[in-house]
Amino acid sequence: MSARLIIALALAGIVGFGTGVSWTKWQTSSAQTTGGNTVQPASDHARREHREKFFGGDPERNIRGGQELKPRW
Repeated sequence: MSARLIIALALAGIVGFGTGVSWTKWQTSSAQTTGGNTVQPASDHARREHREKFFGGDPERNIRGGQELKPRW
């Protein structure tokens, strides 16, 4: 292989990778701005309530024993 071919292939790979990264970032940002599945609450109070509801768990549930990682069937 000639040096020019190797340089051309490397350059094509770098450009292709950059295009893929740019496309992915553009798709992610456009999904958030066009009302995709990502819905943000309006106020800080609503955000805090959402976090507490999501991560809060059930305070009445006993979790002291845990769960076995490998069930014995």
